Amino acid sequence: MEKTKALALSAVLVALALALSYLERLFPLQLLIPLPGVKLGLANIVTMMALYFLSAKPAFAILVVRCLLGSLFGGSISGLAMSISGGICAFVVMALAKRLPVFSIYGVSILGAAAHNTGQVLAAVALLYSLHSFAYLPFLLFVSIGSGFLTGAVSAAGFRAFGAIFSKAVSPSPKR
Repeated sequence: MEKTKALALSAVLVALALALSYLERLFPLQLLIPLPGVKLGLANIVTMMALYFLSAKPAFAILVVRCLLGSLFGGSISGLAMSISGGICAFVVMALAKRLPVFSIYGVSILGAAAHNTGQVLAAVALLYSLHSFAYLPFLLFVSIGSGFLTGAVSAAGFRAFGAIFSKAVSPSPKR
């Protein structure tokens, strides 16, 4: 029964991450920050919720499924490469930073945003066979401070609001 509960919760989190990713496309962020490809990283909120309330293994699975489905529904192979490389880098950094008591949810989120942008630049270098993409990294790292803080704030609010729900969903059911 517990596996079924965890699978259902993971499926809901994948759907939520996909919805947030789609919603993010509706914000004209390029009007405020005229850098191509800059996004808020709203789907990262779901990755952090899974990382904090479930564990690393289901959080990683949710991330990978979200990237694959997001690319299938409205992306491309190069978009998948950028998304998955950024997502995996962010996940690894967030999972490590979460273990260190010096980092709050805000610090974990900002580090995740910076790692995501770094992973995307690495993917761009590999896809374009050019080191010129590294010139874009300082701008993206600067933007990741704001976007990481924002997703950290939304995550903190979500943790307070949904913490009890997640705790009930992942805790063992009483024996009958």
